[in-house]
Amino acid sequence: MNSNKKTDTALYITGWVLLLSGFIVLSAARRYSFDPVRLLPPCPFHTITGLYCPGCGGTRAVCALLRGDILRSLRFHPLVPTTAAAAGWFMISQTIERISGGRIRIGMHFREICLWAALFLLSANFLVKNAALMVWHIDLMPV
Repeated sequence: MNSNKKTDTALYITGWVLLLSGFIVLSAARRYSFDPVRLLPPCPFHTITGLYCPGCGGTRAVCALLRGDILRSLRFHPLVPTTAAAAGWFMISQTIERISGGRIRIGMHFREICLWAALFLLSANFLVKNAALMVWHIDLMPV
């Protein structure tokens, strides 16, 4: 098994573990009427500096995406819906290729460029939100 296939397999298994874990948490939250987001601590970077960290807005973006509000999710953190779309296609295409025994070769494969794109989105999120806050006094992350 070459390293690309090993990476794809590891990502595929991780994807299923994350999907199952998310399903369990959301099911428990619905069953026992609690908001799992309230269990998370506030961002220490934001608390200390008053600025947004590169990941700030991620939790709100996930919540918006789960409600189906894609534009709001993009506003809170562009990496979340972008990653969700890429991960969704990765899981679907890998599942089809695996179920077909490799006869249908549509499986998306890991590419290093995806990590660079994610780094770009993290950096842009950090710079744009903090520039708007510091220069124009516009908070792009209202509560």
